[in-house]
Amino acid sequence: MSQYWSGRFAREGMIWGNEPSPSAEQAREVFRMAGVGSVLVPGAGYGRNTKVFSEGFTTYGIELSKEAVELAQQWDPKTVFIAGSALEPQLDRQVDAVYCYDVLHLFLEEERQRLIEACLAQLQAGGLLYFTSFSDEDPNNGCGHRLEPGTYEYKEGKYAHFFSDGDLRSHFSETEITESGSFLERLHSSTGGTHEYILRYIIARKRD
Repeated sequence: MSQYWSGRFAREGMIWGNEPSPSAEQAREVFRMAGVGSVLVPGAGYGRNTKVFSEGFTTYGIELSKEAVELAQQWDPKTVFIAGSALEPQLDRQVDAVYCYDVLHLFLEEERQRLIEACLAQLQAGGLLYFTSFSDEDPNNGCGHRLEPGTYEYKEGKYAHFFSDGDLRSHFSETEITESGSFLERLHSSTGGTHEYILRYIIARKRD
């Protein structure tokens, strides 16, 4: 996976343009209302979404691809970017909130749990989580070779897990879930193309 994303960032740069996901803007308002001061963004990419948070919060981004980190540091110098795996805690402190955009569905079950556990380990008690992921209502669900229940290699060399609402909630069963839902996401690529995905989101709070 690391080679795939590093290669794409090296070839295509800011793959999905510089406009943030509407979910990042929604998360920012949720965090602001809760009095959040610091935010962690695992799988931060080149900073497309971190910039939404770094204008008002102390923001940390974790990204495996060094090529993406170099782009991110130029695009969003206010965020502290860390080159490393989001599956392991990378901070020496805890934050008030975690925003994780379209990372959870990239892993098989064991690693999905590792990602959530790493995020919780870096989150203050009572802190907020906002995650997005592929929905089982997306047209790609069920396409290609099935690797695990709900997980398909829908393109050659590229697989994803497609969440039902119940499945997503079960992944966060150790937290206090406050909201979940779905929405249509439109991505505009650097080459001028447009891609649409049906995503789910979940907002939860780490138990005290």
